[in-house]
Amino acid sequence: MLTKRIIPCLDCDLQVPEGRVVKGVEFKEIKYAGNPVDLATRYYEMGADEIVILDITASYERRATMADVIDRLTENVFIPICVGGGIRKVEDYTKMLKAGADKCSTNTAAIKNPELLTEASKVVGSQAVVVGIDAKRRYVDNPSDAPDKNVVETDEGYCWFDCSIYGGREFTGMDAIEWVVKCQELGAGEILLTSMDGDGTKEGYDIALNKAINDAIDIPVIASGGGGNPAHILDVFQKTDVSAALAASIFHFNQYSINDVKQYLKENNVPVRL
Repeated sequence: MLTKRIIPCLDCDLQVPEGRVVKGVEFKEIKYAGNPVDLATRYYEMGADEIVILDITASYERRATMADVIDRLTENVFIPICVGGGIRKVEDYTKMLKAGADKCSTNTAAIKNPELLTEASKVVGSQAVVVGIDAKRRYVDNPSDAPDKNVVETDEGYCWFDCSIYGGREFTGMDAIEWVVKCQELGAGEILLTSMDGDGTKEGYDIALNKAINDAIDIPVIASGGGGNPAHILDVFQKTDVSAALAASIFHFNQYSINDVKQYLKENNVPVRL
């Protein structure tokens, strides 16, 4: 049985030249959380399986991703690094991999130019092509109210999942389940799935979203958005087949260590790397 991965996420911007890690709630209420190089090194030493670094303003600001930050960060971090934000063309993938990243995640550019996934997978391999999906619930009274969407029944009612771009600033009206199937067909090797409704709330992962997306495809899915304690992470692993759980707030603000989470999962029969 494959071990489940625990992945800290560093949401970064360039408000200072060296970059800074920030954290918000539902993509808003941004506050400072630390230095990206320092935090990445700390998480590597704590036993993280991977680290995701998202330049959350690169797409919105129409600028390149912080390659120099990645270059400095990977000098002392020797686990897989996934970089996202501002990845618009194949050259961006190769640039980030040369800087030390192992994978690149793209959201806005993939939606605007889906063939980018195919082109990139041919050059860097599908294992390095991650698609980020920032999805928000759109509730309907009945499935027939949204005949062109994949409507899911949840404890809160029927809904479909709307894909957003530009760091959650704009919604596309694209159905996330339909989109993720297309991503796999185009050559993506992994999905980074964030619940916008759960982001930063620490109230638990969106099980309905993660299950629906994971069940629709064969490539790995990273669950993101809402992890507030080890029980939430256990819940998403027990109720869905996602390959990894990503969290930020609980690690940044020292509520739990990565080892705390892994020990808890091991005690509950979830295979993890210790």
